[in-house]
Amino acid sequence: MLQKFSYKGTLFKTYEGEMILSSVESNRSIALASEKFFFSVADKQVASTLAKLEGYMIVVHYREKNGTLFWRGDTKYLVDSVMVRK
Repeated sequence: MLQKFSYKGTLFKTYEGEMILSSVESNRSIALASEKFFFSVADKQVASTLAKLEGYMIVVHYREKNGTLFWRGDTKYLVDSVMVRK
Protein backbone atom coordinates (compact mmCIF):
# COMPACT_ATOMS: atom_id res chain seq x y z
CA MET A 1 0.00 0.00 0.00
CA LEU A 2 1.32 3.45 -0.88
CA GLN A 3 1.48 5.24 2.46
CA LYS A 4 3.20 8.49 1.55
CA PHE A 5 4.46 10.27 -1.56
CA SER A 6 6.04 13.72 -1.66
CA TYR A 7 8.20 16.19 -3.57
CA LYS A 8 10.90 17.37 -1.20
CA GLY A 9 14.39 18.73 -0.86
CA THR A 10 16.21 21.95 -0.09
CA LEU A 11 18.44 22.56 -3.09
CA PHE A 12 17.55 19.57 -5.29
CA LYS A 13 13.85 18.63 -5.22
CA THR A 14 13.16 14.90 -5.58
CA TYR A 15 10.10 12.66 -5.50
CA GLU A 16 10.16 10.29 -2.51
CA GLY A 17 7.72 7.57 -1.51
CA GLU A 18 6.98 5.12 1.24
CA MET A 19 5.07 1.85 0.83
CA ILE A 20 3.88 -0.66 3.38
CA LEU A 21 4.79 -4.17 2.26
CA SER A 22 2.61 -6.82 3.82
CA SER A 23 2.90 -10.58 3.92
CA VAL A 24 -0.59 -10.87 5.42
CA GLU A 25 -3.66 -8.81 4.50
CA SER A 26 -6.80 -8.57 6.58
CA ASN A 27 -10.31 -8.52 5.13
CA ARG A 28 -10.41 -4.70 5.42
CA SER A 29 -7.29 -4.10 3.28
CA ILE A 30 -5.25 -3.33 6.39
CA ALA A 31 -1.65 -4.43 6.17
CA LEU A 32 -0.53 -6.87 8.88
CA ALA A 33 2.96 -8.22 9.52
CA SER A 34 4.38 -5.39 7.47
CA GLU A 35 7.60 -3.54 6.73
CA LYS A 36 8.29 -0.26 4.94
CA PHE A 37 9.82 0.19 1.50
CA PHE A 38 11.30 3.62 0.74
CA PHE A 39 11.84 4.65 -2.88
CA SER A 40 12.59 7.56 -5.21
CA VAL A 41 11.09 8.52 -8.58
CA ALA A 42 12.89 10.39 -11.39
CA ASP A 43 10.14 10.32 -14.06
CA LYS A 44 7.58 13.14 -13.66
CA GLN A 45 4.79 11.11 -15.30
CA VAL A 46 5.29 8.21 -12.86
CA ALA A 47 5.43 10.73 -9.99
CA SER A 48 2.15 12.28 -11.14
CA THR A 49 0.49 8.86 -11.16
CA LEU A 50 1.82 7.98 -7.71
CA ALA A 51 0.63 11.29 -6.25
CA LYS A 52 -2.95 10.21 -7.04
CA LEU A 53 -2.60 6.72 -5.51
CA GLU A 54 -1.87 7.34 -1.81
CA GLY A 55 -3.81 4.77 0.21
CA TYR A 56 -4.15 2.33 -2.71
CA MET A 57 -2.67 -1.13 -3.05
CA ILE A 58 -0.14 -0.80 -5.87
CA VAL A 59 2.58 -2.74 -7.65
CA VAL A 60 5.78 -0.93 -8.62
CA HIS A 61 8.71 -1.85 -10.84
CA TYR A 62 12.05 -0.40 -9.76
CA ARG A 63 15.76 -0.41 -10.47
CA GLU A 64 18.28 -0.67 -7.66
CA LYS A 65 21.20 1.76 -7.88
CA ASN A 66 24.62 1.13 -6.34
CA GLY A 67 24.26 4.22 -4.18
CA THR A 68 22.38 7.48 -3.91
CA LEU A 69 22.91 10.67 -5.91
CA PHE A 70 21.35 13.67 -4.16
CA TRP A 71 19.79 15.00 -7.38
CA ARG A 72 18.20 11.58 -8.20
CA GLY A 73 16.62 10.84 -4.79
CA ASP A 74 17.25 9.81 -1.21
CA THR A 75 17.13 6.05 -1.78
CA LYS A 76 18.88 3.52 -3.97
CA TYR A 77 15.52 2.25 -5.29
CA LEU A 78 14.31 4.14 -8.37
CA VAL A 79 10.69 3.34 -9.35
CA ASP A 80 10.07 3.47 -13.12
CA SER A 81 6.47 2.17 -13.40
CA VAL A 82 3.38 1.66 -11.25
CA MET A 83 -0.01 -0.04 -11.50
CA VAL A 84 -2.95 -0.43 -9.13
CA ARG A 85 -3.31 -3.92 -7.69
CA LYS A 86 -6.64 -5.56 -8.45
